[in-house]
Amino acid sequence: MTQTTHSRLIRFLQEDLDLSSSSIAIALRYREQDPGPLPMILWQYGLITLDQLDRIFDWLETAQTS
Repeated sequence: MTQTTHSRLIRFLQEDLDLSSSSIAIALRYREQDPGPLPMILWQYGLITLDQLDRIFDWLETAQTS
């Protein structure tokens, strides 16, 4: 994932999914310890629902083709 896509993903999480900055920060800290896709880390630690995870993957699919 490029830096631009990562920044756009963070903005999507905050604006469209109404995820708090603290939830995103927690996931980013976990990601440093156990690298993996940010959406999966958010879901794994209960910071997003399965429906939200689906929305993120749909967004990522669209973002990578545009």
